[in-house]
Amino acid sequence: MLWPALVMAEQGNESVHRFISWQQAVQEQLAQHGETTVIAELLDGRLTHLADLAGKFPGSSAILFEEASRYGLLSASIRRVLGSYPFIPAPWLAGESPHTPPELAELQLIQEALLGVLQDGHREALIKCFRTWSTVHAGTFRSDARTIQLLKSYPGDTGTRSAADTAVRAGWGAHKGMLLVKDPKHFDHAIKWARVFWGANSMTSRCIRKSETEDDYVDGTDQEEHEIEVRTSDSLPVEHAAPTPVPEDGAHLRRFTMDVLSSFIEAIETAPARLYEKARQEVISGLVARAGRDLIAVLSAPDLWCMEHGAHIARMLVETKIYLRWMALQDPSIYREFQEYGAGKAKLYARISDELPVKARTDGFREAAEELKRLSHNNDVVDDRVVDTRDTFAGGKSIRAMADEAGLLDLYRQAYSLASGVTHSEWWSVETHAMEPCLNVLHGLHLVPSFSLSFGGNVSLASSWVDQFYMLSRTGLSILETDEDAVASAFAWLEEPDQEPPESA
Repeated sequence: MLWPALVMAEQGNESVHRFISWQQAVQEQLAQHGETTVIAELLDGRLTHLADLAGKFPGSSAILFEEASRYGLLSASIRRVLGSYPFIPAPWLAGESPHTPPELAELQLIQEALLGVLQDGHREALIKCFRTWSTVHAGTFRSDARTIQLLKSYPGDTGTRSAADTAVRAGWGAHKGMLLVKDPKHFDHAIKWARVFWGANSMTSRCIRKSETEDDYVDGTDQEEHEIEVRTSDSLPVEHAAPTPVPEDGAHLRRFTMDVLSSFIEAIETAPARLYEKARQEVISGLVARAGRDLIAVLSAPDLWCMEHGAHIARMLVETKIYLRWMALQDPSIYREFQEYGAGKAKLYARISDELPVKARTDGFREAAEELKRLSHNNDVVDDRVVDTRDTFAGGKSIRAMADEAGLLDLYRQAYSLASGVTHSEWWSVETHAMEPCLNVLHGLHLVPSFSLSFGGNVSLASSWVDQFYMLSRTGLSILETDEDAVASAFAWLEEPDQEPPESA
């Protein structure tokens, strides 16, 4: 439908009357062939149908072109646009126009044609009514009385125009569906041409991002100020690349977290310990320490204080809480199983590293491989380290199942799942964080990688992480049944002015 869309973009909706006259004139000249119904159906404005018409009736292409020229439907600019596309159906419409890439003026005309149909429901209906008008001329149109009454004065009657537009669009869709039922391949030629159309546009015009233009470009106005340029090799800089400074109201978070971790370790080391079952204390203190270390590192980089770049922190904090709560409900042997599972994984990673060719191993690689072997805690003589390839240390039990058994399913669903989606690059996360719509309508409104980085420095989000870590440290101490006096002494600094823990803690 590109041709009528171009004409309306150039000449306005009034040009529809010239199209109606063109249809009637062509039908009269082709009447001698006697196939009135076929001719009427192929004059619906589609380029592919015009090509089919010319192929079915020899000499009809000249008639189609001459009548279109006579009614002013093939201006020089429209012929240049049609002639710029390779493999276009009914290429004789372009006349003698050479096959050359479109210039800026042609690109703007194509853009206005597409926007006119996409943004103006009435123009869309006018184009979709071409088939109806053609069949009316041929005497083959059939419909209910109410629809016929609406179309009698269409599009001149503004009072019934909206209802008529709706009826036309609905009828067009129903007719298209009927054609596909009769022949599922009916539009294969049109779809093939559509691929060429969008492919050609991608090579002759560049992507346009929101940051490069104003809102009036989206509205389709002031087009002269926002020209579509031919693609160049110039690259655009990533925006907001300067590091985000530490927000003033979040400057205390890193220091506070370091103090909490320090107090946690102090309480562990000053309280009586059950060294005869050290796995329990090692696992709990290790998990809390790892969480604190990760959080402290992130709190020194405000660019990470956003969901896109900090989701792994939220996920890690929730995961650690689930681990601690779930293991506390199990037999104490679970802590040793946790360590054994991890040692088996270290062995597996060490074996995988051995697959790298010797000539490709650097000194750093060899050191890392040796460290993995050490962490597997395998016997130097007898290989007795079991490698458990199940998904988790708990016999393959999922983290969701652990959360459910530990009474933390809501936390899992509301926090862990969302953060996991970001961490695992689920498409919704990639779309919202790393992509943006291309505003060049000639590119079909596809998504392109965004040059804009997510804004960091979200103090509320970072504070929530600190809240969770504070609670995590107290949970770990509670599970270990750490001496209350040792805990009180280690966290005594919280009673000092301006050192209160987060409210949610």
